Amino acid sequence: MFFLVRVAFWLSIVVLLLPAGPKSDPNAPAVSTFEAIGAAQAAIKDARGFCAREPEACAVGAQALHTFGQKAQNGAKMLYEFLSSNADKQDGPTGSTPRPGRDTLTADDREMPWLAPSPQKTANPQQPSRRAG
Repeated sequence: MFFLVRVAFWLSIVVLLLPAGPKSDPNAPAVSTFEAIGAAQAAIKDARGFCAREPEACAVGAQALHTFGQKAQNGAKMLYEFLSSNADKQDGPTGSTPRPGRDTLTADDREMPWLAPSPQKTANPQQPSRRAG
């Protein structure tokens, strides 16, 4: 949620700093950057006074945010327990604890012998090597 607020803030700053370009409507009111910033400050000041005007709405919003926080905390706890239980079930090398997403080889995979790649043929010394120009 706060990520979206930050993105909206920085995008609005970028838009405010962009040049307006040629005016297509000569009757349109001209608004300077400073007037727009003043209007934004007035809107923020008005939003801060919302709880004084509508205390019931603020109380319901606070309760909703509290419930959301509890659900997020419970979900994170469930995810942590799930990942921890899966990490304990995996076969890992002796003495190491596998991490989720890593060390996914099974015991059968580890028993297979390593097959090194075949050596590449060496260049024929009788043929001149070609160099890219």
